[in-house]
Amino acid sequence: MKKLNYIDLFAGAGGLSEGFIRAGFKPIVHIELDQAACYTLKTRQAYYYLKKKNKAETYIDYLKGNITRDDLYSVLPNEILSSVINKTIGVDNKYIFGEIDKQLQNQEVDILLGGPPCQAYSLVGRARDENGMQNDRRNYLYIQYNNFLKKYNPKMFVFENVPGLLSAKQGQYYKNMCNLFDKAGYITQHFALAASNFGVLQNRKRILIIGYKKELNISLPDFENYKSGLSSKVKSVFADLPKLQAGEGIDKFISYAGKTNSWLKESGVRNGIDVLTQHVARPHTIQDKEIYRITVDKWNDKKERLDYNDLPERLKTHKNRHSFFDRFKVVAADMPYSHTVVAHIAKDGHYYIHPDIEQNRSISVREAARLQSFPDDFYFEGIKEGQSRTAAFKQIGNAVPPLMAQNIAKKIKEL
Repeated sequence: MKKLNYIDLFAGAGGLSEGFIRAGFKPIVHIELDQAACYTLKTRQAYYYLKKKNKAETYIDYLKGNITRDDLYSVLPNEILSSVINKTIGVDNKYIFGEIDKQLQNQEVDILLGGPPCQAYSLVGRARDENGMQNDRRNYLYIQYNNFLKKYNPKMFVFENVPGLLSAKQGQYYKNMCNLFDKAGYITQHFALAASNFGVLQNRKRILIIGYKKELNISLPDFENYKSGLSSKVKSVFADLPKLQAGEGIDKFISYAGKTNSWLKESGVRNGIDVLTQHVARPHTIQDKEIYRITVDKWNDKKERLDYNDLPERLKTHKNRHSFFDRFKVVAADMPYSHTVVAHIAKDGHYYIHPDIEQNRSISVREAARLQSFPDDFYFEGIKEGQSRTAAFKQIGNAVPPLMAQNIAKKIKEL
């Protein structure tokens, strides 16, 4: 039985793709604008290629810092490296189509994956923009998505985005999408998903639009009421990791501080390659650490979130006292899921404070990745090798949780 293949548009770091690969699908190409994310995609493809060739030790050498990124890529065939396309969808379509056609070699495309950047549809993005994102070109990237549907005619597509997609411009964008997809020959259905239902220890809400060719006689699963059966407390994310102070950590290879637990094992976060990377914490000012201590004490002692206006006057440096009262927030270890990890974590860690007061810092890159259910052997690249913390946080915050994607992919595969 041939492996079902897919094209991944707006691929990011590859969270959606990771889930589909783990469910047995085969990527044809990944298309992504961000250069650092493209390096991440290439590195992950290196992992799968070397694993298949029984040469995983080369990848492990990379995680340990024994070889460079160039050394890692040098053992890959050109078709693997060229399957990651660092171009702009809508601007470079002619080039992109040409590269896809080379990779396809007359194969059919089974599934199209991907969701355009979500800032234009998100409630927060609209609130911050003086025009409510009305003039943002990203509002119309679904038209480009439809162009790929028309060209490659896949059996199905999976389009992921934020819940605000349904209400943006009074729902007009969503209606326009569905009309376009209908004209291209697809029946569409949307689902409001909670990542926690799929075993992810995070309260991440997303919209999933699934389309399938009208001639296919299928019935989609009820993804909204899906329950994976995998659950735990957020403390499982932190349980086996070495303690760090602000500004500490090692990018390549640090040893675990404890044994695995059931969630880490069953989720695939710890999957056999016990090489811990990117457990790196950003530095903080003395003032920030004082605020963090107040925030953590308030949660751990009273289960109360910090209101910014309740801080001592000397610690209140933001002029805006009328909104974003909860700009400092603890990742609650004793809850069944954390609050949502978003790309803003790349700018500061105030919204993602570690629950251990002794460490007194925001969460590390690896801890953020685990909250998103990325496996520990998934390495997030920067544009320059070894300079990946900020780029990694951004990629992690923008990603689809692989564990959620894997469960969705399994059900789609059954169809």
